[in-house]
Amino acid sequence: MITRDPAGAEEGMLAMGQMIRQIGPNTTRYYWYPGDKKEWLRALLALASGGAVLGLAYFFTRSWLAATVLGLSTAAGVFGYNLGRRDLEATDALNDRTPRREAASAASRAAWRGIAEGAAAAFAALIIVQLPATGFFADWVLPLVPPIVGGLSRQAALLTTRLSKQSQKASEFAGPDATRRIEADEDADATHIAPATPSS
Repeated sequence: MITRDPAGAEEGMLAMGQMIRQIGPNTTRYYWYPGDKKEWLRALLALASGGAVLGLAYFFTRSWLAATVLGLSTAAGVFGYNLGRRDLEATDALNDRTPRREAASAASRAAWRGIAEGAAAAFAALIIVQLPATGFFADWVLPLVPPIVGGLSRQAALLTTRLSKQSQKASEFAGPDATRRIEADEDADATHIAPATPSS
């Protein structure tokens, strides 16, 4: 809980989320939390979608094993897609002129995302293993489904986001504005070409 003006916040706190509460006419409290509010909402969306699929699957199948696998797979898929998109955005933000401190901070956040994804996959597999159903399929195959779905969705996020950015750049280059810019550049080059002097 901070009661000072956020204009004097340190650089490291700018990457954190902020909640503002007006206490009085001259008093404002700022509550800081790690990460961005948008990312927390996406994580809640993953949990909510997994819970909804779990409930619907159990309603139709009356099997906790099938419902748990489907629900955890859905949550892992949404969670992995969000992590893949964040990884690509963080990678695109880095370049050769990025300060070493910012690069190290981006690497630490990427490591934290990897730990979170691995912990979520292990936790999902542990939940499925602890269910009453036993057998080779229930103990060795189904626990691998949520981690595989999460990894595939992360790769899908990397691929689709990269393709969408490339298609956006291509559409901007192929638009009428780009055509006019190319024609203007060609005209400018033509005017800068000096006429050849005849040799005597």
